[in-house]
Formats: sequence, structure tokens, C-alpha cells
Amino acid sequence: MFAVVRPDSPLIAELTGLPVQNLVYLPLRNALDAKSAGRLATFVGKQKIQLIHAHMARDYPLAAYAGRRNPKAQLVVTRHVLFPLNRLHRITLSRVARVVAVSEAVGRQLRIQKLVPPERVTVVYNGIDIARFETAMREFDREQFCRRWDVPENTTLVGSVGSLNPLKGHEDFLQAAALVTDIFPAAYFIVAGVDVTAGQTNRTNLERLVRELKLESRVRFIGKMDDVAPLFCALDIFVSASQSESFGLAIAEAMNTGTPVVATETEGARELIRDGATGLLLKVRDVGALAEAIGTLLGDEERRQRIGQSAREEVRLRFSLDRMVDATEQIYQESHASRVVSVRRQNGER
Repeated sequence: MFAVVRPDSPLIAELTGLPVQNLVYLPLRNALDAKSAGRLATFVGKQKIQLIHAHMARDYPLAAYAGRRNPKAQLVVTRHVLFPLNRLHRITLSRVARVVAVSEAVGRQLRIQKLVPPERVTVVYNGIDIARFETAMREFDREQFCRRWDVPENTTLVGSVGSLNPLKGHEDFLQAAALVTDIFPAAYFIVAGVDVTAGQTNRTNLERLVRELKLESRVRFIGKMDDVAPLFCALDIFVSASQSESFGLAIAEAMNTGTPVVATETEGARELIRDGATGLLLKVRDVGALAEAIGTLLGDEERRQRIGQSAREEVRLRFSLDRMVDATEQIYQESHASRVVSVRRQNGER
């Protein structure tokens, strides 16, 4: 197995088990990076690679070109988001063996667009590394966590994790926090996520809102976390106020630690959560309902524990990393087998 990554890719730190010689660095600047496409095609041919798997839309054309230059290599792509693909992808994906959708919602979107035959679209849910989170839970020290991130210890922690993008609903989360603190003065709110905009404009706007709501002593912005597992362990309630989620990886990770989740009814959240059993769902952009749901759990520790435990069992059953790997490997095997059958037919074999 080989991995082709950008020199600054965060994936590099996760690929320690891959032999150094199997890790290939290419600029992969954008979908029109002809130089990277050519180098990738040459590499695929030289190594006699049988299957190419691309995960980002901007990489699809580069991977497709490498596949066209090497007809023996099958192309598989994964679609992680709900945004429609450009119609030009009809050409890019014309030879794709399989398109993997990370949720049923993404699968529906792909089938609606009809860029590839519907039978080539397969849903494989994202997988959670359950063992890694179990280790984090065993080693978790709440006092140490609070000291490190300058968070009060004697509080009930309510947090949200996600890039500081308006679609993630952090503004609604903060407005709900203002309503909750009127009834639960011991509640403390954490916003973890990075603002990738120039000048940190999104974070600046959120910090301004905190001041307007007079929540300066009740809200902590954490920013980037290399490992979010301790945060999920620390939280008493996890909140996803997102306006759109194709899957909801942070939701699943929180569920895996037994942290009860309050989430808006995005496409992804509805596939992850059974309302009232493994979490609470509410309408998107309904600040009042969001505050009420948070308050309901803050006032009922027994219900928090019951929902958290059910959520953890659900993740183990449906969203384990092993399950995702097995399903992906099956796709590889089926794609390779279909290629063998196709070649035999072309050669007049039975």
C-alpha cells in the first residue's frame, strides 16, 4: 500500500505504520495541477498499482488522470460532504469503479446528481477509533484537563467542537448559552475549533457576541486541539448546533465517550442519533429549543448518564473503525474482481 500526500498534510502523523518508502509527497495544489497529475500517473504505472483511492474533490481529476494513463488501475473515490459536485465531474468520474458516500444523505445527493450509475454508489459510514478513545477515557484526569485549558473545575461543562464557520452554528450555541446560564449559573461553555479565515474574522465575531451577551466569564475558546478525546471526556454535554452535517464525526466521537449529545436535525445527525434514546434532536436554528434541550439534560444527571451509555453502545455497534475498514476492503476486492472479469471478456475468455 502507498499513500500520496501533500508535504504539509496532517495525515502524515497518522501514517507511522506505513514504510517510509511507501509515503509519497506531491504538491497536489488543485484540480488543475498538471505536473502533480503527471507525476502521480508515472508513479502508479511504475509501481503497477491496481487501485487508486481519492478522498477530496480537488484530487478526483488528478486521480482520474492517473487512472486513464494506467487502464489496469481501478479508481475509487470517497465523498465526504453534501455539496453537489460540478457537472464536469461527470467526465472525471466516467471510469470510476465505486463512489463511497460517508452517509445515506451523501449517497442520496450523489444519486440525485446522476453523475455516475447509482449502482456504483456505496455508503460506508465513517469509523471511530474506539480503542483510542477507550485509552483516553482510562487515562483522563479532569483536574489536569481544567488546569491545562484554564477551565473552572467546579462547573458543568457544555461544549461544541468544529471549525469556526457560520454553518457550524456556534452563534446559535452561544445565544442558547446565554439563556441557559439564567437558570443554571454553574454551567460553563467551551468552543473548540479553528478559524481558517484571513484575519480570524469568524472568531472575532463570536468573541464580540460573547461580550454582547455578557458571557465573558462563562465561555472559553480553546482553538486547535491535536487530540479532542480528552475534551469529549471532560464535557458533561456535547452540543452540535450545525446547520448542515453530512455525517457528524464530532457527534459520533462524543457519543463514543458516553457524553450525551444535543444536536440539530441535520442530515448526518439524524442518521447517528435516535432522538430521546441516544441523544436529543431539535430543529436547526431554533435557539430556544436548543437552550431548552441543554437545560433538560443539565437538570437531570440520571438521564444524561442513560443517554450517554446508550449512545456509546450505538457507536460500537454501527460506527466502529473496524467496520469501516472491512467495508472499504470489500469494495477494493469487488472493484478488482470486476476489473478481472472485464479484462477476460475483452479477451474473449469465459
